[in-house]
Order: sequence, then C-alpha cells, then structure tokens
Amino acid sequence: METFDNHRSYLFAIAYRMLGTAADADDIVQEAWLRWQRDDRAEVENPKAWLASTTTRLCIDRLRELKRKRETYIGPWLPEPLLTQAPPDGGELAETLSLAMLTLLETLTPVERAVFLLRQVFAYDYAEIADIICKSEANCRQQFSRAQKALTEGRRRFETSREAQQRMLESFLEAAGSGDLARIESILREDVEFISDGGGKVIAAMKVLRGRDIVARFIQGIAAKRTGEVTFDFKPINGQLGLLLRQDGKLDSVFVIESVDGKAQTIQAVRNPDKLARLAV
Repeated sequence: METFDNHRSYLFAIAYRMLGTAADADDIVQEAWLRWQRDDRAEVENPKAWLASTTTRLCIDRLRELKRKRETYIGPWLPEPLLTQAPPDGGELAETLSLAMLTLLETLTPVERAVFLLRQVFAYDYAEIADIICKSEANCRQQFSRAQKALTEGRRRFETSREAQQRMLESFLEAAGSGDLARIESILREDVEFISDGGGKVIAAMKVLRGRDIVARFIQGIAAKRTGEVTFDFKPINGQLGLLLRQDGKLDSVFVIESVDGKAQTIQAVRNPDKLARLAV
C-alpha cells in the first residue's frame, strides 16, 4: 500500500491530463491499484514505471469510450477545473494543465495524446513510450510530431503572469457588473471566444460564441438576470488564476480568462454542477 500511495498523485496527474475530469482520473487510479494488488509484484523492478504504464494504457482505453460519449454531450465540453498551485509567472507546466490546453488535447487521438503528454510533460524518452503503448520508437516520434504540430497550430499565446490574469478578472467583474455594453466591449478582443459548459444541467450557451459584439451582449444578458447574493473569489485553477462565482453561497460558475494585451481572448465558464462538485467541497 505504501509503495502505491507514494505514486498516487503522479498517477492522478497522468490520468487527469489524459481524460480531463477528476472523476474519471480517480477511477483509473483505483483500477491501477486493483491491478497492482492482483499482479505478481515480486517481478516488478520499477514500481513507478509499472504503475505509470498501467495507468496510461487504462487511460487510452477509457478515452476511446469517453470520446464516443462526448460526441453527444449537450453544448460545448470543457475539462473539470481543479484547484492547483500556480507558479508565480505561469510557465510551460502551467500551460499544459490549463483548461484551454486540455480542451485542445481533445482533438488528438488517444494514442497521440498519451505520446505527447508522456514526452512533453512527464519527460519520458521514446524507448520508454514505445514500451508503454506497444509501438516502435519511430512510430512514437511520428505520433509526437503530429500531436505537437496540431497543438501548435491550434494554440494561442496568452498572458501568463498572475498579475495580468488578476487584472483581467477584475476588469471582467467590473465591466459585467456595470451592465454597460460599451464597457464590456472595451475589455474584449475583436475575435474573442466565450465557451460555456453547462452539460445540459444548467443554463449555458449551447455553442461557442465568437466576436466582440455577440460575446458582450451575452455577458450583459447573463449579468442582468442574476438575482440574490453574488460573491466571488480568486483561486488558482489549472495553473491559472480563476474566478469562482457563488450564487447565494453555492458555487455557480468557474471562469478562466486568457488575455492578450490586457483584453480577453478566450473566456471559459464551467457551470456543469458535476464538474464543480470537487471545488464546491
């Protein structure tokens, strides 16, 4: 038990990045634990490597199942937000954990996703990755190259400093709270995107909203409809500073905003209560 517990957080880190939700990651770690208990551990020379390999293979199989389910998801799908300890100035590790990057990882095949994460985030060499996914080293290099190209083309650069993120969130709160359309528009880039995940369980935009005018009017509309006591605080979410909004004491939404030159480029709002349960506790 002690050996497994020593690596539990590492296995969760792999599983969460692979699957995008803490609940699914917990299930995978539990299954890895059951296999660890069931198999002959006397022949395991490197427990960490064995557990990481088992976890990754389980994740690849689970992700294939989840991709089919997510095709019928109601509205845009966003990863489950996690409370994290953000580095002072963001950085590469924080970016690989961001909601935007995890969403972009959804565009990869399960194997491409595993290869990219093992190589880019967890610093495995190609020989180790080849052993884990049962492919040749040459194939792993090709998989990584394809994944890296796809992610680079789809990823926008954003301001990573905590100070810039806090200024953006404060500007968002002030503009939305004012109810003034021109003021809301002033904090948005022309090509801003608003992604809202309600999972069909709460009110949310049913598609990704694009463009300053459309997004500003949507923000103005939802702000005007709020009643009761609304409170908020800032917390590190997936390596970035996020905004936790509560309605009458209950966690209602988590906002993460990526900005460029002080204006919002991408606004992500997680409202699905299933994805807020862990943060609510």
